[in-house]
Amino acid sequence: MADKTVAEKVGRPMKYPYTFTAKIAQFPLMFYIKNQWIWRYYFIAVGCCIPIFYKISKLSNSPENKKKWAEIRAKEAAEHHH
Repeated sequence: MADKTVAEKVGRPMKYPYTFTAKIAQFPLMFYIKNQWIWRYYFIAVGCCIPIFYKISKLSNSPENKKKWAEIRAKEAAEHHH
């Protein structure tokens, strides 16, 4: 019987969680996931944006684009020094 009361006391949430770990343990994450729209659409948006970002990254890091960028910067440097 004494073990049951000890377990009940340990299972109670603190009135004010003093430590960072206690704050994380008492944070109602599932409530926010179920009741806020951003959690529902976040993963959909990430899934839609990854292919777009990949394509942009591929285009911007292509050898032709790097060569063009170097030419533009060399032209700017030449104009700046003259």
